[in-house]
Amino acid sequence: MSLTFARCFEPTGVLHGIPTFPWRLAPDGLATRRQLRALGLRPGGQDIAGQVLRPRFRRSPLIAFLYRVDRAKPVRPMTPAKTAALAKANTARRTCTQCRRDAGYVVPASLGMCVPCAYPEGG
Repeated sequence: MSLTFARCFEPTGVLHGIPTFPWRLAPDGLATRRQLRALGLRPGGQDIAGQVLRPRFRRSPLIAFLYRVDRAKPVRPMTPAKTAALAKANTARRTCTQCRRDAGYVVPASLGMCVPCAYPEGG
């Protein structure tokens, strides 16, 4: 099924249930989660106001939901407990399960250990 521009541009919301716009052509006042985050905002429990569709060849389209910027709330500040928990989680991701040392990078999940432990011969 081909997703043409005409099917992507449907501001009334009859076909898809919510107003739909083509990729990069959303009206002012609506933003995606990432765009809200870049502005220091979050959706704050509001309902989805629309969506943008990006057609792809032989695959389902990419969908990004849109939220109203005027109803968005500020991002909650980081608490000391959240900062400590995040630091602990990142340390666990960098620690090798074999030698128990900090690898200095996130240990690849495919190896499950740091590169020197996975390939001890150096090759």
